[in-house]
Amino acid sequence: MPRMGSINRYIFRATLGAFLVVLISLTAVIWVTQALRDIDIMTSQGQTILVFVGITGLIIPLLVLVIAPIALLIAVAHVLNKMSNDSEIIVMNAAGMSPWILFRAFMAAALVVSLLVGAIGAYFAPKGLRMLRDWLTEVRANVVSSIVQPGRFTPIESGVTIHIRERRPNGQLAGIFLDDRRNPTERITILAEIGELLDNASGTYLILQKGQVQRYETGQRDPAMVAFERYAFDLSQFAGGGAQAVKYSIRERYLWQLLFPDPKDQFYIEQPDQFRAELHDRLMAPFYPLAFVVIAYAYLGAPRTTRQSRTVSMLGAIGGVALLRLIGFASTVFGATAPWLLSLQYLALALAFALGLFVIRRGLILEPPAFITDWLTAIAERIGRRFATS
Repeated sequence: MPRMGSINRYIFRATLGAFLVVLISLTAVIWVTQALRDIDIMTSQGQTILVFVGITGLIIPLLVLVIAPIALLIAVAHVLNKMSNDSEIIVMNAAGMSPWILFRAFMAAALVVSLLVGAIGAYFAPKGLRMLRDWLTEVRANVVSSIVQPGRFTPIESGVTIHIRERRPNGQLAGIFLDDRRNPTERITILAEIGELLDNASGTYLILQKGQVQRYETGQRDPAMVAFERYAFDLSQFAGGGAQAVKYSIRERYLWQLLFPDPKDQFYIEQPDQFRAELHDRLMAPFYPLAFVVIAYAYLGAPRTTRQSRTVSMLGAIGGVALLRLIGFASTVFGATAPWLLSLQYLALALAFALGLFVIRRGLILEPPAFITDWLTAIAERIGRRFATS
């Protein structure tokens, strides 16, 4: 029995290790592609790299929620292929070890991933999306961030234009020009060497230093000029009416808010079917890692000789997983308008578990008929000869 325990621990560690490598790699790649869409936060709105990374990093829990089952499937397939190539599965089977014993180690790893997916789907993914919405709303609603663009004359309201020469690393603005023509009888132009942005409970202000205010009144030939050492210009008036209450979408609701929605919630009143579909999708998410492992092991876990190709079995496992996930996706999408379709994902998962566990328990080898295998082999050899000739 100790030997069996050490084998299970070896498989468990190898599977989780491969899972983490695949998960981190795929998440990083997809995160970069998604983050590039918000690069304007840094370039046009003057935010720092830390703000950019912080904002875009909030989508990582949602990415992990989607990628984790796929990463687990890749990890299980990798470990099983490695064990098969090293003849470990054949040796264990010859020693009298049932495939069911090895399967328990993979299911232990799948249970860890399932708990991870469940926690992310219930709390962490909605929390990240909420923080992302709040942060983006704050950044994009902040007049200071949106108007201060070096080298450009930017209208912040009809009749008000601002221009700065540069933004210094310490946050100061240099070479400020502000032109206010909102009053038809008076034009105000402000020039300042240095400016700093100040946010406090009273509002948002542009604190100008070492400059002058020029007032041009209608009918007067010369402007009235006043030099100043320090001058505060109120920017809160351009903030579009102040902060607005943030309304979270259905994807941004926690699991318990979907289970027990507020009857007065406007989204729930308008889209109760969408709430129901999202709830079923969240509840089913932790079961997909378990189902993926069952399907992968059913196709790849049985011992095979070197003459029995694993390529077709790998394709079968990928096809089975893709079909199961497609049924779940279609059930969620179309179940919003036809609630009875939501039951399809439960039936598909139950069927996948039942058939997969039956195959594993009996030690069956899933492979297509010999004529299909021979046909695929002939095509592969023909393509190989053609490339070799060319």
